[in-house]
Amino acid sequence: MSRLNDSNLPFSLLQFYSTAPYACSYLPGQSARSQVATPSHLISSEVYGELVRAGFRRSGVFTYRPKCDHCQACIPVRVPVDRFTPSRSQRRSLRLHGGLQARELPLAFREEHYQLYLRYQSARHAGGGMDQDSHEQYTHFLLQSRVDTRLIEFTDDGALRMVSIVDVLSDGLSSVYTFFDPTLPAASLGTYNIVWQIAQCAANELPHLYLGYWIRDSRKMAYKAGFRPIEGLVDGRWRDLPVQPGRTGC
Repeated sequence: MSRLNDSNLPFSLLQFYSTAPYACSYLPGQSARSQVATPSHLISSEVYGELVRAGFRRSGVFTYRPKCDHCQACIPVRVPVDRFTPSRSQRRSLRLHGGLQARELPLAFREEHYQLYLRYQSARHAGGGMDQDSHEQYTHFLLQSRVDTRLIEFTDDGALRMVSIVDVLSDGLSSVYTFFDPTLPAASLGTYNIVWQIAQCAANELPHLYLGYWIRDSRKMAYKAGFRPIEGLVDGRWRDLPVQPGRTGC
């Protein structure tokens, strides 16, 4: 257990512990550890923003960052909104899905959202366990939060197409999780959602969109490099990453 070296309360009261090793979800054959910030009730929106800038993420009420014994493949990344230039495929996603209606809803369980989540997990992450999440697991993962969290529903003429969970920070939005209809032909809903979030940052004069972790050798994570330019937290400093764009579809 360790403390954060910061004199400002309640930030200085946080403690951190490392989990036991577990199988890495992104790199086959690798083991992983996480560093978890506690106690969760002291992690306000302000404190959480500082943790995100230090490379942390949130899953439910748990705030964590990778702390693996022999691997540093996970790089926290963010898009600098004022310098972002959409690629041709990203502009295509805007044209394709620009008619979607977005509305903010309370952070609460809805059966229609849950069924879409299960379909998405079954199509995109079958065998990973999340495609069999119970109501309780789904709620703990996406609907429990102690910070400023927004649930955005996207529909097309009343038909549910996508749900996105984002956290609001003082310097940007943090993209928590997005799931969408995996059966639509030729769709690029994931790409559209990230570009939409970047536009929301711009409209609200927020300079960054935080996208979690980029892992060069993970197909699940490589797409993030397609949003250019992209900054990574390397050796404690945010700087442009000289990475080649991966898949731009999400």
